[in-house]
Amino acid sequence: MTVIYDRVALIGLGLIAGSMAHAIREGGLAREVVGFARSAETRGTAREIGLCDRIADSAAEAVAGADLIVLAVPVGAMGAVAADIAPHLKPGATVTDVGSVKQSVIDAVAPHIPPGVHFVPGHPLAGTEHSGPRAGFASLFRNRWWLLTPLPDSDPQAVARLSDLVRAMGAKTDSMEAAHHDLVLAVTSHAPHLIAYTMVGVADHLRRVTDEEVIQYSAAGFRDFTRIAASDPTMWRDVFLHNKEATLDILGRFTEELFVLQRAIRMGDGQQLFDYFTRTRAIRRGIIEAGQDTAAPDFGRVATGG
Repeated sequence: MTVIYDRVALIGLGLIAGSMAHAIREGGLAREVVGFARSAETRGTAREIGLCDRIADSAAEAVAGADLIVLAVPVGAMGAVAADIAPHLKPGATVTDVGSVKQSVIDAVAPHIPPGVHFVPGHPLAGTEHSGPRAGFASLFRNRWWLLTPLPDSDPQAVARLSDLVRAMGAKTDSMEAAHHDLVLAVTSHAPHLIAYTMVGVADHLRRVTDEEVIQYSAAGFRDFTRIAASDPTMWRDVFLHNKEATLDILGRFTEELFVLQRAIRMGDGQQLFDYFTRTRAIRRGIIEAGQDTAAPDFGRVATGG
């Protein structure tokens, strides 16, 4: 592989940053990968497992001399981190992020980016329910989409270079406007996560009155909900607070659809239920055909090395 950046700085060392570290080092895509996490315990774990070439003890130290800086912290912390590292960014460097919300991140980060430094927001559509520096693996991004939401004045060469890195890690890239990204993700990720959290909360309430039978006899559908609901609570708290309008819009539409199904069940309208489920099954098949999931057990998301 060709070296794309001399030095990459990862700010935050969870699943996404950890997987980037593995993929970049495995592919020889940078001469040095430097990492930083706010928690001393996380930094210690990262050193112990050799996650990066070097683990810095401050964000300023991590970004010094870096050509690419990746903000891999919860959305609510992006602005503060950007303000912290801004004085230490070298001219010509590119700053990107991996947040699940884009407009809020742009509003928080862009004002702190100094002249001569490029800001190219991004979002890898990849993940598991696991978190922390031990959770990453090099193949996480393979055949997944990595969306970029460049600003109107983003440097085309900086965007192209970041796209080259993303593709070299195995992902597919596309670009879209930030507000549109946030609406799309409210449908495909944010609202489904909130629904999963809610359903698991209902089950937890029932568990207390059924001698834990809800947990013991969990069927596949409920297990899928619990996998989603096991995601990092800090990250998802920030996602909902920072993509409020789009998520509420989609939840309103979901409620309307739910009322339609409730009425069909109440009225014994089997044909309407059959037709509805037929349409939704076709969407699932389309996702598999598009290569964005697999029919394999556990959705094929178990790390198998790399």
